[in-house]
Amino acid sequence: MSEENKGYMLRIVTPERIFYEGEVEMVEMNTTEGQIGVLPGHIPLTVIVKPGILLITEAEGVKEAALHSGFAEILPDRMTILAEIVEWPAEIDLDRAEAALHRAQERLANRDSQTDLARAETALQRAIARIEVLK
Repeated sequence: MSEENKGYMLRIVTPERIFYEGEVEMVEMNTTEGQIGVLPGHIPLTVIVKPGILLITEAEGVKEAALHSGFAEILPDRMTILAEIVEWPAEIDLDRAEAALHRAQERLANRDSQTDLARAETALQRAIARIEVLK
């Protein structure tokens, strides 16, 4: 890898553990502003993470995880994601994720308030992310 294509450090932290720490070439994730891809040298930025699939491109290949919510600080030489929940595919129970998907769909169909709508939509996005990362 040439000097200008050198990677950057990624650190992903949850309340329970350091989920990931290492050098990466690119990170892709969903934010409240849409999906973004972050390469080395990115301008400083702070974003709010939305539920979706996190793609981590390393020199050896791409890793996928289900990233549910949090914040990301992006700097030219490093990125830190503070996540509420993030899971590798092997950590996800498909039956449980599908049950959560059905519950969220039912709540969306039978919602009583805007608060219920927001919670049900978030639950739906989390369930979809878990199921999609297993495909």
